[in-house]
Parts: sequence; C-alpha cells; structure tokens
Amino acid sequence: MSMEREKELQELEKKLGISFLNKALLNQCLTHSSFAHEAGIPDNERLEFLGDAILKLVTSEHLYNKFPTKPEGDLTKYRAAIISDETLAKIASAVRLGEYLLLSENEKRTGGARRKSNVANAFEALLGAIYLDGGVGKARDFILDFLREEIEKVSREGYISDYKSALQEYVQKQKWELPHYRVVGETGPRHKKVFEIAVKIKGRILGKGKGANKKEAEQKAAEEALKTLKRDEKKPISVKGIINRVKHRIWIF
Repeated sequence: MSMEREKELQELEKKLGISFLNKALLNQCLTHSSFAHEAGIPDNERLEFLGDAILKLVTSEHLYNKFPTKPEGDLTKYRAAIISDETLAKIASAVRLGEYLLLSENEKRTGGARRKSNVANAFEALLGAIYLDGGVGKARDFILDFLREEIEKVSREGYISDYKSALQEYVQKQKWELPHYRVVGETGPRHKKVFEIAVKIKGRILGKGKGANKKEAEQKAAEEALKTLKRDEKKPISVKGIINRVKHRIWIF
C-alpha cells in the first residue's frame, strides 16, 4: 500500500471516528470489483456479505430491546426502513465514502464514486471490516451511532408498509388519474440486476426508485412521489398560479 493511500485511509478514519488495527481490511472494504479485477486483488464483496449480516443483527437486537411490545411484523418493517439502501447511501455520502473507493478508470468516468449502490455496498463492507478488526462490540457502537437519526425518525414517525397503496389513495382523494409506473433503466450483471422505475402522475414524473426487483423499485418511486407531493403542499401559491386557476375555472364555466 502506498504512502499516499495510507494517508487517505487515515483521513477517513478521522471522519468515521474509528481506528483500524488492520489497515488492509479498511483498504479492502473500499475496493470495488472493477478495480480488484484489474489489479488482481480481493474486492469488497465478501466483506459486504458479512457487513449486511452484522447490520441486520445489531439493528434487530436494538429494535427488539427498544420496542418490547411490538410484534415481529412491525419490527421487521422498522428494520427495513432503517437499513434501506437509500439510508446507507445517504450515510455513506455524508462522510464522502465514495471519494475513498478504489475504482477502475471506466467506473470512475461513469460516476461510480457517486453511485448509490457502490457507496451503500461499501458502507456494508466497512461494517464487515470493523467487525473482523474489532469484534461485534465495536461494530455495534459504530452502527448505532451512525443509524441513531434514522432509528429515532422511525420511532417518531413509524413506517408506511405499502407506499404504492398510500400514493394511490392520495391521488384518488385528489380525483387525479392513477399513478403510472415505467422502467427507465436497468444496471448490473444478470444475477444482480438493479431496476430503476419512474412514477408519473398528471404527465409529471414525481419520483424515481431503484431496487433489486421491479416491485422494490416501484415502492421506492412511490415513496419519493409522496415526498414530492407533500413538499408541493407546503409551497405558497404564486400569483401566476392563482390567475391560471381562475382562468381554468372560467373556461370550465
């Protein structure tokens, strides 16, 4: 490992508030498969697999203790909301994890350092590396510290189990046309496809979502659309908007 790379990893450790005994583990968890293939070194996918399991264990244990009266179904939904790929990508982006990823030149050119799937996967790999380097206690403290905001948010607001149904109910109350979902992109290898779906209402794309299957992507697109509609509700109506509404009503009359 070069001196320059060691300095980069030390900088990241400061951002994360953690120190690795085995720096090679930290480097590996940031090694994308595209770079590893070219350099002939291990990538971060095995660490990602381990980190995913540690993340679920720690989050499950915390929710089990935090909500002693909640049934299994609710705890499962709480966990899904807290450790979604969207949440992990947001946390990873906040510490600029993508800037420390080792990527092939082609992956860099195509925006790999900012790609949500890359940074979310690297964050899970980081958790696996922390576990191997310092044990489950160290991993638990790190995970709960970084997920505290999301855990509190779910505690306050609960969850929506079916965003598609919630969006449909919303537009029906407004007497609008039903949402229309369309696949706008597919990425990744055949065995690990990522679908991107857009949802359109009244001719306007209100949300997009990505997922390992179309159903998951549709749910995320619907969630984003609901957020957009809620934001629109809070916006003040412009003078132009009022005039257009009046014109529309006169035309109808």
